[in-house]
Amino acid sequence: MSVPTMPPGPATQSGNQGPYVGYPYGPPSTPAPMGSEPKKKSYAGLITGAIAGVAVVGLVAGGIGGAVGYLAASNAASPEAAAVSTPVVAEPEAAAGPSTPVLTGIADLAAQAQPAVVQLNVGDGSQGGTGSGFVISEDGYIVTNHHVAGGVGENGTVEVVFSDESIATGTLVGSDAGYDLAVVKVNRDGLPSLPLGTSSDVRVGDVAVALGSPLGLQGTVTSGIVSALERPVTAGGQGSTSFINAIQTDAAINPGNSGGPLLNGSGEVIGVNTAIATLGAVGGAAGSIGLGFAIPIDTAQRIVDEIISTGSSSTPVIGVSLDTSFPGPGARVSEVTPGSGADEAGLLDGDVITAIDGDVIAESTELIVSIRSNAPGDSVELTILRDGRTQDVTVTLTAAE
Repeated sequence: MSVPTMPPGPATQSGNQGPYVGYPYGPPSTPAPMGSEPKKKSYAGLITGAIAGVAVVGLVAGGIGGAVGYLAASNAASPEAAAVSTPVVAEPEAAAGPSTPVLTGIADLAAQAQPAVVQLNVGDGSQGGTGSGFVISEDGYIVTNHHVAGGVGENGTVEVVFSDESIATGTLVGSDAGYDLAVVKVNRDGLPSLPLGTSSDVRVGDVAVALGSPLGLQGTVTSGIVSALERPVTAGGQGSTSFINAIQTDAAINPGNSGGPLLNGSGEVIGVNTAIATLGAVGGAAGSIGLGFAIPIDTAQRIVDEIISTGSSSTPVIGVSLDTSFPGPGARVSEVTPGSGADEAGLLDGDVITAIDGDVIAESTELIVSIRSNAPGDSVELTILRDGRTQDVTVTLTAAE
C-alpha cells in the first residue's frame, strides 16, 4: 500500500518550484503473526528503503490547478468518502479541563502518552505499509489517516501494535478521503486513551509534540512548536485528494508518522499528523525539513464521531463550482447549484468570493479548506465582489450528496 511518488507540483509565479507535500506513510514493516496476544515484535531491517513510497504533491500556498476547487466547493461528494461496516485523526468527550495535568516536560508527556499510541501495519494483497494511530476510547477506537488504513479491502489486514509490543487485529470502521481520516477498532477493553484538546485555542509558538512510528521505529517522540495555523494544504494519494486547514509544526514528522497525534504541552491531542513538505526530489528520499502538517482536532473530532456513529461522514459545501483557472485574488464562481445554500443566498455565476467570515481569500483552495473547517448546517459570511462592488452574504452549508 505504498503511495507512489508524484512529479513536481506547479511552479510559483517566479518560475521556481515551491515546496511539496507528501503523506508521511512508511514502508511495509516485518510482518508478525496475527491473532495471538500479547506477542513480541522484531523491527530488524525496517529502515532499508523506508522512504521510497512517499507521495510528493504540491503544497498549496498560492494556487492549484485542475478541478480541485470544483470538487470541494460544489455539491458533489468528496472523493472516496468511503463507508465500511472505512485514516489519523470520532471521538468520545475530551477530558475535563480542570483535571488535565500540567506536565513538567517532554519526558513526562511522552511517558503518559506512549501507551495510547499505536503502530498500524496495513496489508492489502501484495502491498503494505506502516503508519501510526492513537486510541481515543478505552473500548478500542483508534484514529489514523485515510491514506494509512482507508484503502484496505475485504482481503486486507490491519495489525495494531501497542507500546508493550502486544498485537491485536484491527477492523476498519470507516474513513473519509477528503479529510484524510479513518477509524480502526480493536476488540480490547480498558485501553489507555489520549485526552483531546481544542485546536481553536492553539497559538503560534505553542509547544508541539509528535508521536508515532517514523520508518517503522515505534515509540518515537519529536518536539518543536506550532509554526503556523490555518495553512491551506492539499495532498493526494490512493486516487483521492484531501483538503486540510492545517496546523504547521517544526516537530520532525517522517514517513510512518501518518495518523499519529500532535500534542500540546499538557499532553492533549491538538492535531492528527498527515503530511510533510519536501524539496520535491522525485524518486529520492523524502523526510522532515521542519515543515509538518496536522489536521486540527476540532475538525477531526466531528469526522471521527460521525464515522463511529454511522460508518461514514459528511462534507460541508456552499453549493458552487469554482473557476480554478482564475488567478485571484479571490475565488471566482463558475456555476451555482440550484437549491443550494449559495443559490438561496443569492450568489451568481461570475461572483468573486474575496473573504469568508472576515478572513481574506487569496485563491480557491483557501476557500475550500475554510469551508471544510465547518460542519453541514453551519452558516458562513462570504464577502463577494460583483460588478465592481463588494457585499456580504450569509450562506448555510449543506452536506455534499
